[in-house]
Amino acid sequence: MTRVLIVEDDEAMSVALRDGFQYEGYAVTVAKDGEAGLQLATAEPPDLILLDVMLPKMTGLDICKQLRGNGNGVPIIMLTARGQEIDKVLGLKLGADDYITKPFGFMELLARAEAVLRRARGTAAAAPPETYRFGDVCIDFKRHEARKGSEPIELSPREFQLVAYFIQHRGEIVTRDKLLDTVWDYNAIPFTRTVDMHIAKLRKKIEDNPSDPKHIVTVHRLGYKFTG
Repeated sequence: MTRVLIVEDDEAMSVALRDGFQYEGYAVTVAKDGEAGLQLATAEPPDLILLDVMLPKMTGLDICKQLRGNGNGVPIIMLTARGQEIDKVLGLKLGADDYITKPFGFMELLARAEAVLRRARGTAAAAPPETYRFGDVCIDFKRHEARKGSEPIELSPREFQLVAYFIQHRGEIVTRDKLLDTVWDYNAIPFTRTVDMHIAKLRKKIEDNPSDPKHIVTVHRLGYKFTG
């Protein structure tokens, strides 16, 4: 049975979400503040976390940051209030898989949850090795650490996801839309420039010459190919 952890301090919202997911056949645990949510997420790792941004004791953003910093890749959907645009951006940068703005319909949330879970299971089925080397770069996915030569590299959670996906599909041409759908889950929203910006930042960290990359190569009009 798929386990969902709901971290939400609004009583009516948490009850409605609990009842809805239980009706759909999920096992549900509820936490009413950030500290309790983090403790449950760590002690009894769920398959999915529905995480409110504004919580007592510890914010949802801090929970997401701490989980990802500890290498915990549990899928996270952030629940944000209308107008909290900066929280949506921060949540995605910290490694959240998706977000939904209140008020929302339960069926929309359920569809997003199922999409995130499908992607997570697909990634787990073809998970990268704990460590991977290419050129003079070493990526340790278990510890969430990276080095180039003898120097540490600071990769964001999204950059770790990108590298992992490229490794899983090394030698293949990967389109920008596929990266958006898999790493960001933006589906049909055409933010392909987002991919280019992230790739450019990643190249600066791992390539000897970012303007003439050897590992993440641009395939004109198609996307990228990882040759590590």
